[in-house]
Amino acid sequence: MKPDPLEEGRRWLAQAKDDITVSEHLLRGGFHNYACFFAQQAAEKALKAYLLAQGAREVRGHSVGDLCLDAARLDPAFEGLADEVTPLDKYYIPTRYPNGLPGGTPSRAFDRVDSERALALARHAVAFVEERL
Repeated sequence: MKPDPLEEGRRWLAQAKDDITVSEHLLRGGFHNYACFFAQQAAEKALKAYLLAQGAREVRGHSVGDLCLDAARLDPAFEGLADEVTPLDKYYIPTRYPNGLPGGTPSRAFDRVDSERALALARHAVAFVEERL
C-alpha cells in the first residue's frame, strides 16, 4: 500500500523540524560545521516534504536550490525561496569533509556567524513549506 502523499510529506517535515533542533543544539555547543550541515539537511528535507506531499514518488538530490526549482514547477513562489536559501548548498560537503575545503578542517572553517545564518535560512525554508502543507 502506497503512503498517503500528504502524510508522507508531513513525516518528512517532522524530520526537518527535528534537524532544526539538532542544529540549534550543535550551535550552542560550538560545533558550527555540524550546525550548518544540519541546517542544510532541515531545508533539504522540508523541500522534499513539499514535493512528496504533492505526489512525487521519489525525490533525489541534495541541492536546496535545485529542490526549490523542482517545487517552483508546482508553485512559482519557490523561485523566490531558491534565491534566498540556495546558500545552504555550500554546507552539504565542506562542513564534513576536509577535501571539500581549500585547507584546514571543517571544524575550524565554520563559526557562529555561519551557523546562525544557516539556521535562519533553514528555519525560513521549513516555515515556507509548512505554510503550504
